[in-house]
Amino acid sequence: MSDRFIFDPRDERYKTPFGAVKRGGDVTFTLRPLAGEGFVACELLADCEFAGEQRLAPLRDEGGHGDLFSGVFTAPDTPELIWYAFRFIRQDGSYAFFGRNGYCPQEHLQRWQLTVYDETFVTPQWFGNGVTYQIFPDRFCRLDLPDPTGMVGERAVHQDWRDQPVYRPNERGQITNSDFFGGSLQGIISKLDYLAELSVTTLYLCPIFEADSNHRYNTADYLSIDPMLGTEDDFITLCRAAHERGMRVMLDGVFNHTGSNSRYFNALGHYPQLGAAQSQNSIFYPWYSFHRWPDEYDAWWGVQTLPAVNENNEDYRRFIISGENSVIRHWMRCGADAWRLDVADELPDDFIAEIRAVMTEEKPDSFLLGEVWEDGSNKISYSRRRRYLLGGETNGLMNYPFRSAALSWVAGGDAADFRDAMETLRENYPPAAFYSALNILGTHDTVRVLTLLGASRGAETGTKDQRAAYRLSPAERIRGSMRLRLAALLLYAFPGSPTIYYGDEVGMEGFEDPLNRGTFPWGSEDGALLKYFRRLGALRKERSSLQRGGITYLYAQGGGLVFRRETAEEQTLIALNAGDEPLELMLPWPTTIAADALTGQQFFVRDEMLHLSVPPVSGLMLI
Repeated sequence: MSDRFIFDPRDERYKTPFGAVKRGGDVTFTLRPLAGEGFVACELLADCEFAGEQRLAPLRDEGGHGDLFSGVFTAPDTPELIWYAFRFIRQDGSYAFFGRNGYCPQEHLQRWQLTVYDETFVTPQWFGNGVTYQIFPDRFCRLDLPDPTGMVGERAVHQDWRDQPVYRPNERGQITNSDFFGGSLQGIISKLDYLAELSVTTLYLCPIFEADSNHRYNTADYLSIDPMLGTEDDFITLCRAAHERGMRVMLDGVFNHTGSNSRYFNALGHYPQLGAAQSQNSIFYPWYSFHRWPDEYDAWWGVQTLPAVNENNEDYRRFIISGENSVIRHWMRCGADAWRLDVADELPDDFIAEIRAVMTEEKPDSFLLGEVWEDGSNKISYSRRRRYLLGGETNGLMNYPFRSAALSWVAGGDAADFRDAMETLRENYPPAAFYSALNILGTHDTVRVLTLLGASRGAETGTKDQRAAYRLSPAERIRGSMRLRLAALLLYAFPGSPTIYYGDEVGMEGFEDPLNRGTFPWGSEDGALLKYFRRLGALRKERSSLQRGGITYLYAQGGGLVFRRETAEEQTLIALNAGDEPLELMLPWPTTIAADALTGQQFFVRDEMLHLSVPPVSGLMLI
């Protein structure tokens, strides 16, 4: 007998409702042990982590035979993270403990997770329903060659848009990221119709505030657009033009640290006002934590050009969040609809909650996204369990677990591993957070997905120069493109917002940063791949089942992955095959004909059973 027969938290015969539960909500547990075990009673052991207490809930012996125990547990009235297992009691009073690892001594119990969330904090559906497009602003579209004279930092501008980004250290051995290509906000505006053709509904912009690096994650001035990108008026125009096309704009907020050349730290004296590195009398001095002024201080991961701020400093909080003209308020009043919090792990919970509250004041349907690379429901950061998704903090998180599981499966892994990883997230996340995840195949922090899926094994172990020079061979590019199409179909069919990292839709290549941050190849796009992404975007826009439908897995084994998305009005079936052989399946289907929405191919149904043959490394979307 398998342990799943005794209890399976993902099966409604054993636990309802599925997954996370609202504050004060009832959860019904049912266990089915063997009658021969001789159990006469059963208890739920619920350890409430934040409250620091254990709650017990008796489960009744429903038939009097010791083989069916059931009972109701009422969740706490406050958000909580509960770790639970069960204790069976025999006639003689002895115990048998049962957890994720089956029957075992109490000290070895592995417990299940129950997330208790505050449902009064509403998450807008627009983000999870639609398609997100991530833009690295310097590299997306240039209309004019910029002049960096007078700008903060030592900037060099590439004359040729097709140059490779500088990846070697300078003569001092430093990686400065000080080479620019001159992409601008006006350039983005000029391409909004292109993005509309991809059915994009959210523009996610990497930092656009003044900074002396091309990535701008070392903010120099939170209240100024970097002059190489344009002006505040350009940003207002971008937001207005995006809104006219049904798009919203998400800004990247880097609030854990500033740049050392910022007007607040001002290590090189670029700004006229005294910064923290220049004077202990500077109004900005209390924002930072100096060990020995001026050259020993807390910095993000010890990087001295990224001095860390003290987010608990009230003046800093007013400046960023709560003040009448705070950074958050200012840019939302200019047109921003959402914020993405860089390194959310580094921000205090109450800091994030305050941002969420102010955003809601400014725009009730605004969206707050957190950068978290793991399961955000149980994340531990700096020895503290985080509360990102329990209500009052982020609406959703970057879904790096999806990326890891999806790309592992596409590259030859087991679909069962993908299903189990995603069902764990669906079980742990409040429903609104699961459906509002930013689902990704690549970002500015990862290898380009086409390179990752197409490059020969071992290519990533070469020198930096070798990786910089690496280009996929025709055979590698075919392999990578086939896998990318398969992964993209999964991406667009899965709950959460499918996200394109700029240029992935036209076949851009590149290993790690900054090789993954090349310029968009306008005029040299992979037209077939672009057409495919446009079709996926149109289907995501058209079909409510792909936006908000529930998900049911019908097959997950080896290279084969089949699941259904379903609402009361419609259903969509996605059949994917990452294997080297055709996938042959018989599946129930309610009508006499099924059609692949991608190719128009029709499949005939007999006796309400659909026979599918899915070729290797391909997929079908049946409607």
